Amino acid sequence: MRSTPIKPIRTENDHAAALEEIERLWEAKPGTPSGDRLEVLATLVDTYERARFPILPPDPIEAIKFRMDQQGKTRKDLEPILGTRARVAEILLGRRPLTLTMIRGLHRALDIPLDILVMERAKTTTRSPRRELKRVSKKSA
Repeated sequence: MRSTPIKPIRTENDHAAALEEIERLWEAKPGTPSGDRLEVLATLVDTYERARFPILPPDPIEAIKFRMDQQGKTRKDLEPILGTRARVAEILLGRRPLTLTMIRGLHRALDIPLDILVMERAKTTTRSPRRELKRVSKKSA
């Protein structure tokens, strides 16, 4: 089978065609012309997908909740790191920011990368859904 020249992946059609060819070449042995073609196509697809479908870093609070779940920890386990039960609740609800001391403690205790913990959180409402609905209803009335 005659193969087409390798070219940059710029469109969804280019991407789909490259994936089809990768699938066809999947069993190619490294170091062979087919294996080299597979490697180049995989690199092009990786570059295209990283640019087109970036994976955003997680929100710091979501990272904490995820790691707690992974490690089977509860809010009570965070009290020595974050403070009182009320403070833990405020932080996990996004009502209070993390301090540098808290970030260091969470990094050590939960092994969350520091660069994730120091990120700013996206601005979100802390209103309950019911209060938010009332607020929106009043605006439109």
